[in-house]
Amino acid sequence: MINEVINGIKPLYKDKIEEAKIRVDSLAKPLGSLGRLEDLAIQISGITGNIKNSIRNKGIIIMSADNGVVEEGVASSPQYVTLAQTKNFIKGKTGVCAIGKTNDTKLIVVDIGINSDEKINGIVDKKISKGTRNIYKENAMSYEEAKRGIEIGIEMAKKAKDEGFDIIGVGEMGIGNTTTSAAVLMCLIDCKVDKVVGKGAGVTEEAFNKKKLVVKTAVESKDINRMDPMDIISKVGGYDIAGMTGVFLGAAYYRIPVVIDGFISVVSALLASRLNPIVKEYLIPSHKSKEIGYNLAIEELGLEPMLNLGMRLGEGSGCPIAFSVVEFALSMMNNMATFEEGEIDNSYLEKIKGEENYIV
Repeated sequence: MINEVINGIKPLYKDKIEEAKIRVDSLAKPLGSLGRLEDLAIQISGITGNIKNSIRNKGIIIMSADNGVVEEGVASSPQYVTLAQTKNFIKGKTGVCAIGKTNDTKLIVVDIGINSDEKINGIVDKKISKGTRNIYKENAMSYEEAKRGIEIGIEMAKKAKDEGFDIIGVGEMGIGNTTTSAAVLMCLIDCKVDKVVGKGAGVTEEAFNKKKLVVKTAVESKDINRMDPMDIISKVGGYDIAGMTGVFLGAAYYRIPVVIDGFISVVSALLASRLNPIVKEYLIPSHKSKEIGYNLAIEELGLEPMLNLGMRLGEGSGCPIAFSVVEFALSMMNNMATFEEGEIDNSYLEKIKGEENYIV
Protein backbone atom coordinates (compact mmCIF):
# COMPACT_ATOMS: atom_id res chain seq x y z
CA MET A 1 0.00 0.00 0.00
CA ILE A 2 2.70 2.51 0.98
CA ASN A 3 4.76 2.01 -2.16
CA GLU A 4 1.67 2.20 -4.35
CA VAL A 5 0.75 5.56 -2.83
CA ILE A 6 4.29 6.97 -2.82
CA ASN A 7 4.84 6.01 -6.44
CA GLY A 8 1.33 7.02 -7.49
CA ILE A 9 1.51 10.69 -6.46
CA LYS A 10 1.21 12.91 -9.53
CA PRO A 11 2.23 16.56 -10.00
CA LEU A 12 -0.32 19.34 -10.09
CA TYR A 13 -2.14 19.89 -13.39
CA LYS A 14 0.27 22.30 -15.09
CA ASP A 15 -2.23 23.31 -17.78
CA LYS A 16 -4.76 24.28 -15.12
CA ILE A 17 -2.12 26.24 -13.24
CA GLU A 18 -1.43 28.25 -16.40
CA GLU A 19 -5.14 28.74 -17.07
CA ALA A 20 -5.75 29.84 -13.49
CA LYS A 21 -2.82 32.26 -13.63
CA ILE A 22 -4.20 33.82 -16.80
CA ARG A 23 -7.54 34.37 -15.08
CA VAL A 24 -5.93 35.78 -11.92
CA ASP A 25 -3.85 38.20 -13.99
CA SER A 26 -6.97 39.28 -15.92
CA LEU A 27 -8.88 40.23 -12.77
CA ALA A 28 -9.54 43.96 -12.37
CA LYS A 29 -6.58 44.80 -10.11
CA PRO A 30 -2.87 45.51 -10.42
CA LEU A 31 -0.90 42.38 -11.29
CA GLY A 32 0.03 40.46 -8.16
CA SER A 33 -1.71 42.93 -5.86
CA LEU A 34 -3.54 40.22 -3.89
CA GLY A 35 -0.29 38.42 -3.19
CA ARG A 36 -0.56 35.03 -1.50
CA LEU A 37 -4.30 34.86 -2.18
CA GLU A 38 -3.48 34.66 -5.88
CA ASP A 39 -0.93 31.91 -5.28
CA LEU A 40 -3.41 29.90 -3.22
CA ALA A 41 -6.16 30.12 -5.81
CA ILE A 42 -3.77 28.99 -8.53
CA GLN A 43 -2.44 26.14 -6.39
CA ILE A 44 -5.94 24.85 -5.63
CA SER A 45 -6.74 24.88 -9.37
CA GLY A 46 -3.61 22.83 -10.00
CA ILE A 47 -4.69 20.30 -7.38
CA THR A 48 -8.33 19.91 -8.38
CA GLY A 49 -8.17 20.57 -12.11
CA ASN A 50 -10.92 23.20 -11.79
CA ILE A 51 -10.43 26.94 -12.26
CA LYS A 52 -13.23 27.85 -9.85
CA ASN A 53 -13.33 25.92 -6.58
CA SER A 54 -14.99 25.94 -3.18
CA ILE A 55 -14.15 24.30 0.14
CA ARG A 56 -17.53 23.72 1.73
CA ASN A 57 -16.39 20.58 3.58
CA LYS A 58 -13.35 21.24 5.76
CA GLY A 59 -11.72 18.73 8.08
CA ILE A 60 -8.72 18.13 10.31
CA ILE A 61 -7.24 14.69 10.89
CA ILE A 62 -5.82 14.50 14.41
CA MET A 63 -3.47 11.70 15.38
CA SER A 64 -3.41 10.96 19.12
CA ALA A 65 -0.62 8.87 20.61
CA ASP A 66 1.60 8.63 23.65
CA ASN A 67 5.39 8.67 23.74
CA GLY A 68 7.50 6.58 26.10
CA VAL A 69 10.10 9.35 26.35
CA VAL A 70 7.88 11.30 28.79
CA GLU A 71 9.32 9.15 31.58
CA GLU A 72 12.50 11.23 31.21
CA GLY A 73 10.71 14.36 32.46
CA VAL A 74 10.89 16.22 29.14
CA ALA A 75 7.25 17.40 29.07
CA SER A 76 5.39 19.93 31.20
CA SER A 77 2.17 17.89 31.23
CA PRO A 78 1.61 14.35 32.58
CA GLN A 79 0.93 11.61 30.05
CA TYR A 80 -2.74 11.19 30.95
CA VAL A 81 -3.43 14.56 29.29
CA THR A 82 -3.17 12.85 25.88
CA LEU A 83 -6.24 10.72 26.67
CA ALA A 84 -8.10 13.55 28.38
CA GLN A 85 -7.65 15.98 25.50
CA THR A 86 -8.52 13.34 22.93
CA LYS A 87 -11.85 12.92 24.71
CA ASN A 88 -12.27 16.69 24.69
CA PHE A 89 -11.91 16.79 20.90
CA ILE A 90 -15.12 14.78 20.69
CA LYS A 91 -16.79 17.08 23.23
CA GLY A 92 -15.79 20.11 21.15
CA LYS A 93 -13.91 21.67 24.07
CA THR A 94 -10.31 22.03 22.86
CA GLY A 95 -8.54 24.95 21.20
CA VAL A 96 -8.87 23.56 17.68
CA CYS A 97 -12.56 22.86 18.30
CA ALA A 98 -13.24 26.40 19.47
CA ILE A 99 -11.40 27.96 16.53
CA GLY A 100 -12.86 25.50 14.03
CA LYS A 101 -16.45 26.25 15.04
CA THR A 102 -16.20 29.61 13.30
CA ASN A 103 -16.04 28.01 9.85
CA ASP A 104 -17.65 24.63 10.50
CA THR A 105 -14.42 22.64 10.51
CA LYS A 106 -14.96 18.97 11.32
CA LEU A 107 -12.52 16.64 13.05
CA ILE A 108 -11.46 13.08 12.35
CA VAL A 109 -9.75 12.01 15.58
CA VAL A 110 -7.64 8.86 15.54
CA ASP A 111 -6.32 6.83 18.47
CA ILE A 112 -3.16 5.57 16.84
CA GLY A 113 -1.34 4.81 20.09
CA ILE A 114 -2.79 6.25 23.31
CA ASN A 115 -1.55 4.57 26.47
CA SER A 116 -4.99 3.35 27.53
CA ASP A 117 -7.38 0.46 26.97
CA GLU A 118 -10.38 2.78 27.03
CA LYS A 119 -12.55 2.85 23.91
CA ILE A 120 -13.85 6.34 23.16
CA ASN A 121 -17.06 6.87 21.23
CA GLY A 122 -16.45 9.02 18.18
CA ILE A 123 -12.74 8.21 17.98
CA VAL A 124 -11.35 6.14 15.11
CA ASP A 125 -9.60 3.22 16.82
CA LYS A 126 -6.38 2.42 14.98
CA LYS A 127 -4.19 1.81 18.04
CA ILE A 128 -0.89 0.18 17.13
CA SER A 129 0.12 -0.24 20.77
CA LYS A 130 -0.25 1.68 24.01
CA GLY A 131 2.38 4.27 23.24
CA THR A 132 5.91 4.05 21.90
CA ARG A 133 8.99 3.03 23.81
CA ASN A 134 11.43 5.51 25.36
CA ILE A 135 13.72 6.80 22.58
CA TYR A 136 16.36 7.77 25.16
CA LYS A 137 16.89 4.08 25.95
CA GLU A 138 15.72 2.14 22.89
CA ASN A 139 14.01 2.39 19.51
CA ALA A 140 10.58 4.01 19.58
CA MET A 141 8.97 1.18 17.62
CA SER A 142 9.69 -1.53 15.10
CA TYR A 143 10.12 -0.78 11.41
CA GLU A 144 6.86 -2.60 10.71
CA GLU A 145 5.04 -0.47 13.28
CA ALA A 146 6.37 2.68 11.59
CA LYS A 147 5.05 1.42 8.25
CA ARG A 148 1.71 0.60 9.84
CA GLY A 149 1.50 4.12 11.24
CA ILE A 150 2.02 5.61 7.79
CA GLU A 151 -0.55 3.22 6.31
CA ILE A 152 -3.11 4.37 8.90
CA GLY A 153 -2.49 7.97 7.89
CA ILE A 154 -3.05 7.07 4.24
CA GLU A 155 -6.26 5.27 5.20
CA MET A 156 -7.48 8.39 7.00
CA ALA A 157 -6.74 10.56 3.97
CA LYS A 158 -8.84 8.15 1.90
CA LYS A 159 -11.59 8.36 4.51
CA ALA A 160 -11.53 12.14 4.16
CA LYS A 161 -11.73 11.80 0.37
CA ASP A 162 -14.61 9.32 0.59
CA GLU A 163 -16.47 11.59 3.00
CA GLY A 164 -16.22 14.49 0.59
CA PHE A 165 -13.74 16.78 2.32
CA ASP A 166 -12.55 19.53 -0.01
CA ILE A 167 -9.54 20.40 2.14
CA ILE A 168 -7.91 18.83 5.19
CA GLY A 169 -5.48 19.85 7.90
CA VAL A 170 -3.14 17.66 9.91
CA GLY A 171 -2.94 17.88 13.70
CA GLU A 172 -1.94 15.81 16.71
CA MET A 173 -2.25 15.18 20.40
CA GLY A 174 0.57 13.49 22.25
CA ILE A 175 2.41 14.58 25.37
CA GLY A 176 6.15 14.47 24.63
CA ASN A 177 5.85 14.81 20.87
CA THR A 178 7.94 17.96 20.52
CA THR A 179 10.81 15.82 21.82
CA THR A 180 10.28 13.08 19.23
CA SER A 181 9.72 15.65 16.48
CA ALA A 182 12.98 17.40 17.35
CA ALA A 183 14.82 14.08 17.17
CA VAL A 184 13.27 13.29 13.78
CA LEU A 185 14.15 16.76 12.44
CA MET A 186 17.72 16.44 13.69
CA CYS A 187 18.02 13.28 11.61
CA LEU A 188 16.44 14.86 8.53
CA ILE A 189 18.58 17.99 8.34
CA ASP A 190 21.70 16.89 10.25
CA CYS A 191 22.02 19.86 12.59
CA LYS A 192 22.99 20.51 16.20
CA VAL A 193 20.50 19.78 18.94
CA ASP A 194 20.23 23.45 19.98
CA LYS A 195 18.71 24.24 16.60
CA VAL A 196 15.77 21.84 16.89
CA VAL A 197 14.84 21.53 20.57
CA GLY A 198 12.44 24.07 22.02
CA LYS A 199 10.51 24.24 25.27
CA GLY A 200 7.36 22.73 23.80
CA ALA A 201 4.35 23.53 25.97
CA GLY A 202 6.75 25.06 28.49
CA VAL A 203 9.24 23.33 30.79
CA THR A 204 11.70 24.36 33.48
CA GLU A 205 15.28 25.15 32.53
CA GLU A 206 16.38 21.87 34.11
CA ALA A 207 13.84 19.91 32.07
CA PHE A 208 14.81 21.85 28.94
CA ASN A 209 18.45 20.84 29.34
CA LYS A 210 17.39 17.25 29.94
CA LYS A 211 15.26 17.40 26.81
CA LYS A 212 18.25 18.45 24.71
CA LEU A 213 20.34 15.65 26.21
CA VAL A 214 17.59 13.12 25.51
CA VAL A 215 17.25 14.16 21.86
CA LYS A 216 21.01 14.25 21.27
CA THR A 217 21.52 10.85 22.89
CA ALA A 218 18.53 9.32 21.12
CA VAL A 219 19.84 10.35 17.72
CA GLU A 220 23.54 9.67 18.24
CA SER A 221 23.19 6.33 20.04
CA LYS A 222 21.30 4.63 17.23
CA ASP A 223 22.31 3.38 13.81
CA ILE A 224 19.76 5.41 11.86
CA ASN A 225 19.47 5.33 8.09
CA ARG A 226 18.86 9.03 7.54
CA MET A 227 17.91 8.43 3.93
CA ASP A 228 14.95 6.29 5.03
CA PRO A 229 12.13 8.27 6.70
CA MET A 230 10.53 5.08 8.00
CA ASP A 231 13.75 4.08 9.74
CA ILE A 232 13.97 7.55 11.31
CA ILE A 233 10.40 7.27 12.58
CA SER A 234 10.96 3.78 13.95
CA LYS A 235 14.11 4.78 15.84
CA VAL A 236 13.19 8.21 17.29
CA GLY A 237 9.66 9.13 16.14
CA GLY A 238 6.13 8.56 17.36
CA TYR A 239 2.97 6.91 16.15
CA ASP A 240 1.40 10.34 15.74
CA ILE A 241 4.26 11.43 13.48
CA ALA A 242 3.98 8.25 11.42
CA GLY A 243 0.24 8.71 11.01
CA MET A 244 0.57 12.38 10.08
CA THR A 245 3.23 11.52 7.51
CA GLY A 246 0.77 9.08 5.98
CA VAL A 247 -1.97 11.72 5.86
CA PHE A 248 0.28 14.08 3.89
CA LEU A 249 1.16 11.28 1.47
CA GLY A 250 -2.48 10.25 1.14
CA ALA A 251 -3.67 13.80 0.59
CA ALA A 252 -1.25 14.18 -2.32
CA TYR A 253 -2.21 10.79 -3.73
CA TYR A 254 -5.96 11.55 -3.53
CA ARG A 255 -5.42 15.15 -4.71
CA ILE A 256 -6.73 16.91 -1.59
CA PRO A 257 -5.29 20.28 -0.57
CA VAL A 258 -3.62 19.72 2.79
CA VAL A 259 -2.73 22.28 5.45
CA ILE A 260 0.32 22.09 7.70
CA ASP A 261 -0.25 23.13 11.33
CA GLY A 262 2.74 23.68 13.61
CA PHE A 263 6.01 21.96 14.55
CA ILE A 264 4.98 18.30 14.70
CA SER A 265 2.86 18.76 11.58
CA VAL A 266 5.64 20.39 9.55
CA VAL A 267 8.16 17.70 10.54
CA SER A 268 5.69 15.07 9.34
CA ALA A 269 5.18 17.00 6.08
CA LEU A 270 8.95 17.05 5.62
CA LEU A 271 9.09 13.28 6.16
CA ALA A 272 6.38 12.80 3.53
CA SER A 273 8.23 15.02 1.08
CA ARG A 274 11.37 12.95 1.55
CA LEU A 275 9.37 9.88 0.53
CA ASN A 276 8.11 11.74 -2.55
CA PRO A 277 9.09 15.39 -3.24
CA ILE A 278 5.89 15.98 -5.26
CA VAL A 279 4.03 16.07 -1.92
CA LYS A 280 5.29 19.66 -1.53
CA GLU A 281 3.00 20.81 -4.34
CA TYR A 282 -0.07 19.90 -2.26
CA LEU A 283 1.06 21.54 0.98
CA ILE A 284 -0.42 24.76 2.36
CA PRO A 285 1.44 26.14 5.40
CA SER A 286 -0.81 27.82 7.96
CA HIS A 287 1.02 29.69 10.72
CA LYS A 288 4.57 30.17 11.92
CA SER A 289 4.97 28.13 15.08
CA LYS A 290 7.01 29.59 17.93
CA GLU A 291 8.67 26.21 18.43
CA ILE A 292 12.34 26.66 17.52
CA GLY A 293 12.66 23.83 15.00
CA TYR A 294 9.68 24.97 12.92
CA ASN A 295 11.69 27.50 10.91
CA LEU A 296 14.26 24.92 9.89
CA ALA A 297 11.62 22.45 8.75
CA ILE A 298 9.54 24.95 6.76
CA GLU A 299 12.66 26.35 5.10
CA GLU A 300 13.76 22.83 4.19
CA LEU A 301 10.40 22.41 2.49
CA GLY A 302 10.89 25.70 0.65
CA LEU A 303 7.58 27.04 1.96
CA GLU A 304 6.51 30.13 3.85
CA PRO A 305 3.74 30.25 6.47
CA MET A 306 0.88 32.60 5.64
CA LEU A 307 0.33 33.82 9.22
CA ASN A 308 2.40 34.74 12.26
CA LEU A 309 0.14 34.77 15.30
CA GLY A 310 2.64 33.64 17.92
CA MET A 311 0.85 30.27 18.19
CA ARG A 312 2.34 27.04 19.53
CA LEU A 313 -0.66 24.99 20.65
CA GLY A 314 -0.66 22.18 18.11
CA GLU A 315 -3.84 20.07 17.78
CA GLY A 316 -4.21 21.34 14.21
CA SER A 317 -5.32 24.70 15.65
CA GLY A 318 -3.76 26.73 12.85
CA CYS A 319 -5.63 24.82 10.15
CA PRO A 320 -9.12 26.34 10.50
CA ILE A 321 -7.60 29.81 10.29
CA ALA A 322 -5.79 28.81 7.11
CA PHE A 323 -9.02 27.34 5.71
CA SER A 324 -10.62 30.77 5.93
CA VAL A 325 -7.70 32.37 4.12
CA VAL A 326 -8.05 29.77 1.38
CA GLU A 327 -11.76 30.59 1.18
CA PHE A 328 -10.87 34.27 0.70
CA ALA A 329 -8.56 33.27 -2.15
CA LEU A 330 -11.21 31.16 -3.84
CA SER A 331 -13.81 33.91 -3.45
CA MET A 332 -11.43 36.24 -5.25
CA MET A 333 -11.14 33.76 -8.12
CA ASN A 334 -14.86 32.99 -8.25
CA ASN A 335 -16.42 36.40 -7.73
CA MET A 336 -14.04 39.14 -8.81
CA ALA A 337 -14.63 40.63 -12.24
CA THR A 338 -12.01 40.57 -14.97
CA PHE A 339 -11.13 43.81 -16.75
CA GLU A 340 -13.32 42.66 -19.63
CA GLU A 341 -16.25 41.78 -17.37
CA GLY A 342 -15.89 45.13 -15.60
CA GLU A 343 -15.72 46.94 -18.94
CA ILE A 344 -12.30 48.41 -18.15
CA ASP A 345 -9.75 49.03 -20.89
CA ASN A 346 -6.59 47.45 -19.49
CA SER A 347 -4.29 48.21 -22.42
CA TYR A 348 -2.33 50.56 -20.16
CA LEU A 349 -1.02 47.54 -18.28
CA GLU A 350 1.20 46.59 -21.20
CA LYS A 351 3.37 49.64 -20.48
CA ILE A 352 4.01 48.76 -16.86
CA LYS A 353 4.22 44.96 -16.87
CA GLY A 354 7.43 43.88 -15.24
CA GLU A 355 7.65 47.01 -13.10
CA GLU A 356 7.67 46.39 -9.37
CA ASN A 357 5.24 47.88 -6.87
CA TYR A 358 3.17 49.72 -9.41
CA ILE A 359 -0.39 50.78 -8.61
CA VAL A 360 -3.38 51.72 -10.69
